[in-house]
Amino acid sequence: MRVVVVIPARYASSRFPGKLLARETGKYLLQHVYEQACQASLPKEVLVATDDDRIVRACREFNAPVRMTRPDHSCGTDRIAEVAPELDADIIVNLQGDEPEIDPHHLDCVAGLLQDDPQADLATLAGPFGPDDDPNDPNLVKVVTDRQRHALYFSRWPIPYDRDAGGAGQCKRYRKHIGLYAYRRETLLQLSRHLPTPLEQAEKLEQLRALENGLVIAVAEVQHPAVGIDTAVQYDDFVKRYRRRSIDVLQPKNVLEK
Repeated sequence: MRVVVVIPARYASSRFPGKLLARETGKYLLQHVYEQACQASLPKEVLVATDDDRIVRACREFNAPVRMTRPDHSCGTDRIAEVAPELDADIIVNLQGDEPEIDPHHLDCVAGLLQDDPQADLATLAGPFGPDDDPNDPNLVKVVTDRQRHALYFSRWPIPYDRDAGGAGQCKRYRKHIGLYAYRRETLLQLSRHLPTPLEQAEKLEQLRALENGLVIAVAEVQHPAVGIDTAVQYDDFVKRYRRRSIDVLQPKNVLEK
């Protein structure tokens, strides 16, 4: 099966306008994402889908294939669906443009779910809650699965509800959804034709549109998920991590004298 990664990229951002073109590291934020994706083994192609000329010009600077889309898409999935008919792909991976530290292995993992599970229409990832994560935090989306590792539901509410604890129980019981998706090409086109569903609108979670329409979502658990960049403060933290890693690479190792 031919795998293609598409990075939906828009310039506007309510909390950090123009973040994908932030360049304090010497590279665009979007460029970091693209280069990480290119290190994955399964994808045969990585490209950017955008509606902004500034992003197109930046992509050409670092030689990333880029496609222009309409400006009226409400989500990245719909933007990818616009370019999907032109792609030579069986599986399309939706990678957000604000995850510069994405693990290339995670791209292989989510695409591999569809290669290995013929029942699944799309796939995504989950990870364990950390000791400082709060299951009550609505910004941390929870997922529960069946014994075949197919998603039963996604929610901003703590699921499963721990009756004995009166709500959220121990963190180890919860699985945090990671917003990386792989779609069969036909599934992506099908979803783009469906209107938003009641559960999707209530929770503001687009993956619920797939569940409400009877599609099967395979879920794999991974460790150490990437941290997305939503704010200028988060970007500054990324820049600091990047510079520390760069220093570690350039600094010569101590050699013990015999």
